[in-house]
Amino acid sequence: MSYSGENVSMTGEAERLAVSINVTVNGKKRHAEVEPRLLLVYFLREHLGLTGAHVGCDTSQCGACTIHMDGRAVKSCTILAVQANEAEITTIEGLAPEGALHPVQEGFREKHGAQCGYCTPGMIMTAVDLLKANPDPSEQEIKHALEGNLCRCTGYVNIIEAIRWAAERMRGHHVSA
Repeated sequence: MSYSGENVSMTGEAERLAVSINVTVNGKKRHAEVEPRLLLVYFLREHLGLTGAHVGCDTSQCGACTIHMDGRAVKSCTILAVQANEAEITTIEGLAPEGALHPVQEGFREKHGAQCGYCTPGMIMTAVDLLKANPDPSEQEIKHALEGNLCRCTGYVNIIEAIRWAAERMRGHHVSA
């Protein structure tokens, strides 16, 4: 398989089995020919070079692969690339404008919500989805939203604080770092 510019092509026998898809990823329209069983996380990572969605467990348990598809947080290891045809996808790389951070990303930085960082993109994408639906979540609501995201480095205290910090900032309240 090779990647060149906007189009992804396959060679050999697999090409006969390829399915054409059109997706908008981080605001950019993409066309690709993909094998029908290719998982979305691998399409993003290997074909488009967007490595922010991590492959942690391959069983949808850890949430490291969380992205937004059509405005909702989803685990990209549970979706086939062909199922994303005509979808709008946002990855951690497209969450904020170039050179800026989303308030949730800022919160993770300010409140030390990341340690090794492997789970961080999935945590952030899940938190952004939560705050879009509930701009003032309680600690219990944050914990519930994060149930599908695992972190092996922390006790989640700083992650929860980072999300609370971001929620306050997004609601327009001044937050001291």
